[in-house]
Amino acid sequence: MREDTIAAIATAAGEGGIGIIRISGETALDILEKVFIPVSGNIKPRVLSYGHVVDYRDNKVIDEVMAVYMKGPFSYTAEDVAEIQCHGSIVSLRKILSLVLESGARLAERGEFTKRAFLNGRLDLTQAEAVIDLIKAKTDKSFDVALNQLEGVFSEKIKKIREKLVDILVNIAVNIDYPDEDIEEITYEKLSENLKQISVDINQILSTADTGRIINEGLKVSIVGKPNVGKSSLMNALIGENRAIVTDIPGTTRDTIEEALTIKDIPVILTDTAGIHDTDDVIEQIGISKSKESFNNADLIIFVVDGSEELRPEDFEIIRHIGDRKTIVLLNKKDKGLVVSEEKIKELIRNSFVIESSVSSGEGVEQLAEKIEELVYGGKVIQKDSLLVTNVRHEKILKDASQCVLDAVYMTNARQPLELIEIDVNRCYELLGEITGQTASGDIIEKVFERFCLGK
Repeated sequence: MREDTIAAIATAAGEGGIGIIRISGETALDILEKVFIPVSGNIKPRVLSYGHVVDYRDNKVIDEVMAVYMKGPFSYTAEDVAEIQCHGSIVSLRKILSLVLESGARLAERGEFTKRAFLNGRLDLTQAEAVIDLIKAKTDKSFDVALNQLEGVFSEKIKKIREKLVDILVNIAVNIDYPDEDIEEITYEKLSENLKQISVDINQILSTADTGRIINEGLKVSIVGKPNVGKSSLMNALIGENRAIVTDIPGTTRDTIEEALTIKDIPVILTDTAGIHDTDDVIEQIGISKSKESFNNADLIIFVVDGSEELRPEDFEIIRHIGDRKTIVLLNKKDKGLVVSEEKIKELIRNSFVIESSVSSGEGVEQLAEKIEELVYGGKVIQKDSLLVTNVRHEKILKDASQCVLDAVYMTNARQPLELIEIDVNRCYELLGEITGQTASGDIIEKVFERFCLGK
């Protein structure tokens, strides 16, 4: 079946020095030759040519451009691809795209270029997903992780586990189908050992999911505390500007203030909340309600305490709401002398880390940043080529696959029939194939590429 040729603007919307129209499909070269006139010579594959885009209907020059043709399969989509590099005016881009579409191409759908790369075998599904992660990367770390995935490190891990599962499935099938033949009989002990190793392999990958999600989506951090303890000062210190209003008047912050920033190359979504306390002020009550909602949804709580005075009922109310959540307690106003001890805090909040600080002078802020980094990475040094699960889809599949293996181990240890064990092992094999796209349904594939922009 002859694939139609697609085209789209591949550069970001808005003005720019250069804009690119990408064309992919069997007639890419024909369309390029129809709209582009090189100054000298013919269009040669993989050679950038200077010339003009000309409307063939009236011979009117649309723009001065550079153009390149890449013959498949040695292109992004593994199809014939042409790209026109014009001035980055939206007018120029639209005129050229319109001419290309009138010359036989159709407008590409979201992610269709990358989808064709996947369907043509140039990328697997994890690599395709890495493309959009690269585009959306907000830090060096998230970029490195996405690039690592694009290069196939994650895919290779999954491939090796599936190969082990195939070996197990083959052995099971042989023993089921040819029980009387002179072949090595599979033992339950050996089968259990092999399945346990696969479980370890899957869970090692799965253990990186929390860190990976944070690197990709950002760490949700909520700053909580009673009024006038230094929450807004802390937020201003972390973001490096006066984003929140700071006064000596309790209740100055009446609403949550959200800010995106980077701490130790970790994307952080930081929320400064209204001070939690009893009040008859309706507006303050709304702010306090939103504050409670904020730290209920947070990955990490920063609890700012005025360490220069004894804990008050408002502090104990916040502690009650914190519960077992991961919390950094900032004992602020150290410069006035601390009367609240670290031991007291740890008695009240079990899952806590205590830092003594004086935010007004900057003391303790760097230590706080280091503690956030430690909590995200678990004390581990994440190398550039480290494998991290950053995708929710991958995480869910890995959890389901892990459960299938555990079920198979249980039945193996219980000496259940091989036919029943085979069902769970095969299910695990199929699930892992969904990650790379080998067994993924059309609906899954469509949902993956819905995240993409038109030109990619």
